[in-house]
Amino acid sequence: MARLAGKTALVTGGGEGIGRGIATLFAKEGARVVIAEYDPETGMAAADAIEAAGGTARFIRTDVNDKAQLLAAIDLAGSAFGGVDILVNNAWGGGHVRRLEDKTDDEFDHALSMSVKAPLWAMRACFPAMKRAGWGRIISICSLNGVNAHLYSADYNAGKEALRTLTRSAAREWAGHGITANIICPGAASAAYLRFKAAYPENAAAIDAMNPMGRTGDVDADIAPVALFLASEDSRYITGNTLYADGGGHINGVAWAPQPEEVAAA
Repeated sequence: MARLAGKTALVTGGGEGIGRGIATLFAKEGARVVIAEYDPETGMAAADAIEAAGGTARFIRTDVNDKAQLLAAIDLAGSAFGGVDILVNNAWGGGHVRRLEDKTDDEFDHALSMSVKAPLWAMRACFPAMKRAGWGRIISICSLNGVNAHLYSADYNAGKEALRTLTRSAAREWAGHGITANIICPGAASAAYLRFKAAYPENAAAIDAMNPMGRTGDVDADIAPVALFLASEDSRYITGNTLYADGGGHINGVAWAPQPEEVAAA
């Protein structure tokens, strides 16, 4: 039997990269998937590919910074499939490689909105149905950038670490309702990482060389299966944990040292 048969998953930012990999695997394992994606082209393509492969998916154009749009995605999951059983907080967009002292208030507001407020809105909206069912899974995609305080991405680092704490708080408070909440810190060739690699090829090569396994992870083969485990009954006794799906990159740190914008432009 498919491991997620009868379950409904909502994946924010499910149109590309890690989000799409997770949505695709969840659908293969029997889940009905709602892809809440800002980009209509990638979001629709991801849903269409799932349907073409025999799965069940819906796309809804969603700016997670807009509470009404995010709640509309959760409402769609309810009207189409009966509610959200598995919530994947994955969406991220924007950000610049810039020194801490040069980061703007708007950049921090954006990072905290996407990484804290949006997941909070989604978690609170999904909680009542999960509580009634006595079963729920929350999976938040965080980052080694925050764990290791990588250079020149302070807004992103702060947002992702705040999401990690928020998820652990949910794990503590909601454990008695059969709801688990866990975090994945991936080291993967996501869409965002591929953009970083194109901009900083030498730094990307150094990151690969420093990794104990000698490579950056594959979204579909290395990251999505970890999310599947956390979404399944197999992880029923695991909550509040951070799983480093990074080939061991967190052990000795990551050679993340892009040039800030004012240096790169010089």
